Amino acid sequence: MTKFLQDMTDFIFLEDEPKKADVIFLPGSEEGELARTAARLYHEGYAPLIIPSGKYAKWTGKSVVEEFETESDHFAKILMEEGVPECAILKEREATYTYQNAINTRKLLDEKGIVVKRALLCCQAFHARRSKLYYQILFPDTEILVCPTVTKGISKDNWFKSREKSDRVLGEIERCGSQFHEIVAEYGALEE
Repeated sequence: MTKFLQDMTDFIFLEDEPKKADVIFLPGSEEGELARTAARLYHEGYAPLIIPSGKYAKWTGKSVVEEFETESDHFAKILMEEGVPECAILKEREATYTYQNAINTRKLLDEKGIVVKRALLCCQAFHARRSKLYYQILFPDTEILVCPTVTKGISKDNWFKSREKSDRVLGEIERCGSQFHEIVAEYGALEE
């Protein structure tokens, strides 16, 4: 792999070793495998609470998983099928895009009086940078560890080997720039 491709790979595909945490963040998606990763981490004792977030994808206006009203409901069903007790699941059911997943999750936790010092973030591997960016903005004092899941067959080892996969990853790089630009414009200059 050329240095140029390696630099892009390192930017997008984040992965941390999980550590004991207060919560597991689960941003909205139709990819049920993300919930299975969260359930595994829960059962391994990494966190006592999972927060699946998501109403539906903004661009579709409905849940991609037809039999569920929300992505959060879809995740919750999988989590419970995987043996996670309902009392360990705190659903956020209104977000329609990733930044809103983070915003609404913060509001929910603040309403419940839950302080998060460390969180695990279960997201799609190619969506790791942008997901972490958003959650870190909303949880600036929280250590966020990314525990990604390879979805759509897109991994750090193969994303550049097909046009479809590279389009998806390069689109993430573009969105990181354009959406972060919008956030900085909305909230003013970042602290130095």
